[in-house]
Amino acid sequence: MALEIRHDWTLAEIRAIHDLPLFDLVYRAQTVHREAFGDNKVQLCSLLSIKTGGCSEDCSYCPQAARYHTGVQAQPLMQVDEVLSKARQAREAGATRFCMGAAWREVRDNEHFDRVLDMVRGVRELGMEACATLGMVNEDQARRLKAAGLSAYNHNLDTSPENYAKIITTRQYDDRLRTLQNVRNAGISVCCGGIIGMGESVEARCEMLRVLAAQEVHPESVPINALVAVEGTPLAGQKQVETIEMVRMIATARILMPQAMVRLSAGRMQMGQDAQLLCMMAGANSIFFGEKLLTTGNPEYDADMELLAKAGVKPLEPAACEHEPHEHKHVHVQIA
Repeated sequence: MALEIRHDWTLAEIRAIHDLPLFDLVYRAQTVHREAFGDNKVQLCSLLSIKTGGCSEDCSYCPQAARYHTGVQAQPLMQVDEVLSKARQAREAGATRFCMGAAWREVRDNEHFDRVLDMVRGVRELGMEACATLGMVNEDQARRLKAAGLSAYNHNLDTSPENYAKIITTRQYDDRLRTLQNVRNAGISVCCGGIIGMGESVEARCEMLRVLAAQEVHPESVPINALVAVEGTPLAGQKQVETIEMVRMIATARILMPQAMVRLSAGRMQMGQDAQLLCMMAGANSIFFGEKLLTTGNPEYDADMELLAKAGVKPLEPAACEHEPHEHKHVHVQIA
């Protein structure tokens, strides 16, 4: 079976794939996955919040927004040595990618950004991929991140263009697309996905996938997040996303973007082992592991290792994880 790499999927086509009988959908996604990757290996990723809380944005799902009372205490940007100590611990536990997240609306050209660049350099010197999510970046900032050795930049679309204003009002959808283009132009791998369970329609979910697949180059990583409803945020009352909803989104993303890294991200703590394995069958092949995914919980390390061992799934070796944009070698599914 030849892989079908397209950038012109229509919303009707995507909805038809998403709505296939579940077994047919998973079979098709698994077939595409095996054609693209040929193995059952999973990349282990570690994510650290290097600057927590106090964000000026009004993202309805986020407990780090300063305007919401969620119990998240604002903390200053960590020091480089402290971050690299965490990265070493993650490497010793088997992580091959170290992701650093800062609760900023946008990057500013100051001492804090210089410090982040030092963090990126340090992580790369440890032999790990370095990923960052810092908010919006301009062209020059993206080039500086690339020069420091950044492997990937995460900046999610969150939802469809039509649904966006219901979730965030402090920035525009085009702002997100502009940051993605700046990152891509700098030669950094793009990590971009979204969140389901925020009250959006299935049509809106499919439209978000259409926007992702319509990019000139598919994102190397596509995180699929299930809303973790946090008390104090506007979306605190949303019901938990069902496993089948996640499986459908992951499988559809895998089919639309065969060589992308489809990441099962936030929401894994609410899933049982069977549900997590079903998501992997649908195309997920990289996980966030350890203690926390930014400010929401993540299954404990031992439980993660036990799950992989039971399923006969092996971690991806560090040497095999190295990639640059346009070299689509591995699909990573981050489970949070």
